[in-house]
Amino acid sequence: MSRFTAYEPDTAPAAARPVMAGVHRKLGHLPTAVGLMAESPELLKGFLAATAAFDATDLDPVAREVVVLTVATRNACHLCVAMHTATLARLGGDPALIDALRAGDPVPEPRLEALRRFTVAVLDHRGAVPDAELDALLAAGWQPRHALDVVLGVGTYTISTFANRLTAAPLDEPLRGYAWTPAA
Repeated sequence: MSRFTAYEPDTAPAAARPVMAGVHRKLGHLPTAVGLMAESPELLKGFLAATAAFDATDLDPVAREVVVLTVATRNACHLCVAMHTATLARLGGDPALIDALRAGDPVPEPRLEALRRFTVAVLDHRGAVPDAELDALLAAGWQPRHALDVVLGVGTYTISTFANRLTAAPLDEPLRGYAWTPAA
């Protein structure tokens, strides 16, 4: 039995209702995970504000999805992996890239692999990334600001992966084709 309620816009806490309506307008449906996050309107608002900030970074959409999928697989969030696999596929992401990210393996494109490795280093070292890892990111053509953009992405998607795991957010029907389970 879940301790969390998957709210609908008409039953959610008042502060979450306009935010949920905006998500519904944008996506055309309301993901169950959003209804679950609505238990804490501040969490929901904070996550969406952080997402908007991360989306506005200098990282291109595919690079952002490399960061997000790296965080999602490392944090074992089945929902986030499925959702962002769908996003990367919609962006025309190379299937080899998608498969590697879902497996937590090196990706075929060197520049994106440097970004993936740096994201892992941020996670593993809690931000105290060894100089060699930062140097490798910069040598691959990324800029210092991109390193900080990765930190924003890690923070943003740590919020969602942790919230989704805590609330046991289910995989909504539109994402079933992208289902993922962590490797044993």
